[in-house]
Order: sequence, then C-alpha cells, then structure tokens
Amino acid sequence: MLADYHVHCEYSDDSTYLMEDVVKDAIKKGINEICFTDHVDYGIKLDWDSGKEIMYRNGEPFANVDYPRYEKQIKDLQNKYKNMTIKMGLEFGMQVHTIPQFQKLYNQYSFDFIILSCHQVNDQEFWTQDFQKGKTQQEYNERYYQEIYDVISQYKDYSVLGHLDLIVRYDEKGVYPFEKVKPLIEKILKQVIQDGKGIEVNTSYHRYGIKDMTPSRDILKLYKELGGTIITIGSDSHKEEHLGAYIQEAKKELIALGFEKYCTFEKMQPIYHQLEEE
Repeated sequence: MLADYHVHCEYSDDSTYLMEDVVKDAIKKGINEICFTDHVDYGIKLDWDSGKEIMYRNGEPFANVDYPRYEKQIKDLQNKYKNMTIKMGLEFGMQVHTIPQFQKLYNQYSFDFIILSCHQVNDQEFWTQDFQKGKTQQEYNERYYQEIYDVISQYKDYSVLGHLDLIVRYDEKGVYPFEKVKPLIEKILKQVIQDGKGIEVNTSYHRYGIKDMTPSRDILKLYKELGGTIITIGSDSHKEEHLGAYIQEAKKELIALGFEKYCTFEKMQPIYHQLEEE
C-alpha cells in the first residue's frame, strides 16, 4: 500500500495545488490513500471568519484554512472518488500561547489525523531567520525543542509530531550536534510515547537538500530504542511533483533502522501496516 500522510493544497497559504487535482494525481501515481493536512498557524495568521482584514503574501491570502469549505470539499471528494481513500487532517503549527485556539478548533470538527508542528516561537518565523536572530546556535536550537516539549506537555489532541527537527532546515550555521540536544529530544519522545502519539518521517528532506532524513536517523533510532512504534510517512507536498515522492525510499530506510510497521489513521486512531519494500 502507498499512503501519503502530509499533503497540502490550495487551502494552505503556501500552495495553489487544487484539492481535486491532488486526488486525481494521487490516483495516477498509484497512491492508495492520502490525508490532507493543510496549514493552521495561529499567532501569525487569521481565520477567514475572524472579522479582521486578511493579509496577502505573494498574491495569495495569508490565512488559515477555510474550515467549512475544506470539510465540505473533502466529503464531496470522498463520495466522488470511491476507489481512493481520502482522510481529513490538518497541520497545527502550534506555540504555547496558541494552544487555546487550537483546542477550540479541534473540538469543532471531526478529524482523522492531526500533525503537530512547530513553525514559529513567539510568533517569530524560522525561514526568515527572525527567530534565530540575536541568539547563538545553541540558544535557538534548545529554545525550539523546549517549545515543542512545552506544547505537548499541555496539548494532547494530535496524532504525530511533524518534521521534528525542522530547525535543521533553516539553520544557516549547519547541523547542530545531536548529542547536545539529545536530552531535550529524549524528553519529547518519552512524552510522545507516554501519550500514545507518534512522529512522522517527512520526505521533503530530498528537495531541501538535507543530507540526513527528517527527522534524522539519530532521532528515529532513539524513538525506536525508547519503544516508539507510531510512525507515519508524508511528502509534505505542495505541488504535483512532490506528491508521493520518496515514500517507498522512506520505507526502506525505516526497515534498515529496525522498524517493522508504519501507520495510517482513521478518526484519530492509528492503523498499523507492515513495512515492506515494494
């Protein structure tokens, strides 16, 4: 089975990939199951019904998902494409101070899957270097992982942690040594396992030119050593050429690391599948 569990479309502010085109392309590529996980980033973006003026960036609305339209279109596509499994998820770009907004959103809809990611700290973006500015490499790496730990210590309505070492992608000083942040990462992974949650393998490391996997093989090994079993695989796609990319390779990597199964989700419950090289 081929499943892509990190998929973005036009409901994300950084994608213009039409949702129905995603489904058609997935069928063409032989993908059996997809989960839409469009971006929600409270703190820096507004909801469409906020009553405030939506900003535009690069000609596209800089806003969170239009939830009612999103839910309706996913249901319509599920009815139209019966030979394709389509799941409804979101990617929560969470910070400690935005937890109440995410909790309210989660309580309003019925989700199959939620990726919990950290895209900002104190509303400062990583990709712009606003977060890293004025900090040493040690300070911004430790602060990033501390934010994730603080969030998951309080918030439990999620399925997996997305691209756990995302900070690597935007670290202009190079990869910070794993051993120096291992204690923090171990705390995070122990909390994840204790709460019955998981982590994802995000295959976008290929297109970002990252030499290791995302998360790194060191993190994946540690997760396995600690007893972690819930793993999803996603392309983090925003356009056709990303969809389903390198998922089979990720399966081979997981097998090499000693994992035997990966997961899909339904109504927030993991479904285990045997890892097989296809």
